[in-house]
Amino acid sequence: MTNNKELETFEALSQKYYNLRKEIEKVIVGQDDIIEKIFISIFSKGHCLLIGVPGLAKTLIITTIAKSMGLSFSRIQFTPDLMPSDITGTEILDETRKFKFIRGPVFANIILADEINRTPPKTQSALLEAMQEKTVSVAGESINLEEPFFVLATQNPIEQEGTYPLPEAQLDRFMFSLILDYPNFNEELQIVKQTTTDHYYEPQIVIKREQILEFQNLIRKIPVSDNIYNFAVKLSTFTRPQTPEASEIAKEYLAWGVGPRASQYLILGAKCHAAINGKYSPDLENIATVAESVLRHRIVRNYKAEADNISADEIIGEILKRVW
Repeated sequence: MTNNKELETFEALSQKYYNLRKEIEKVIVGQDDIIEKIFISIFSKGHCLLIGVPGLAKTLIITTIAKSMGLSFSRIQFTPDLMPSDITGTEILDETRKFKFIRGPVFANIILADEINRTPPKTQSALLEAMQEKTVSVAGESINLEEPFFVLATQNPIEQEGTYPLPEAQLDRFMFSLILDYPNFNEELQIVKQTTTDHYYEPQIVIKREQILEFQNLIRKIPVSDNIYNFAVKLSTFTRPQTPEASEIAKEYLAWGVGPRASQYLILGAKCHAAINGKYSPDLENIATVAESVLRHRIVRNYKAEADNISADEIIGEILKRVW
């Protein structure tokens, strides 16, 4: 950040984030960490994988965020018979006998890919190009998607019959993997009181699309010191059991570690987490805050970890302690 304009944008980011959170709290009870990570992902040009049982307001969270940001929204319900063209769109022959492209639901700013693991990899991969390149290929031509473009994919961790686990290549394209847990007693009490009456609150638009794009560009310009870069890369390399740098717990419990994209997202996530909290540059605590969400879906546990019931988060926590 080298000029007054960028400094003004930086100061506006933390204020707008605060206003967004206050607006969302009028609809969503609790889930503060989940909402924070979703915003970090949006401002960092990333995508999120959200894992949680039915009935925890996954759809309500993302629709409320889309409304408060004034962005277009599409919900895609993934099913075994869903085809790639059902996502991207298809060409039809119109009344003038010319082919006309009908855009699919992927042409929106925020996409909810609901229960993405219920459809075969062929259809899952229809989102790959859109997520990575922000384009859709149709009849040999590439159509740019309007930015900002954000995908929130959900998975049900309970029902695994008839599901198709996401390929590693697609998992790696999600910035964060988030675990949505049950609300506590007081939160659930408030939810029940709030949702069993005729009262309904329509979220107000808090931020404009142009501001979101400004904030996304600003995140890339936030300076990072060399020791933070070193910490992020070291954290990633410590997860790779085949390398000399791997930590002992990685060698014991991991089959595969994370790739370079994890290091990139650790830095971007730390930058954004620092910015929304008013810090001009990220520190080690900012890296630690986003580490589990960045790494948990990228490491592959081996049979010993499963036999000893060692979770991905426990492995990441131990590696984080040893790097720090």
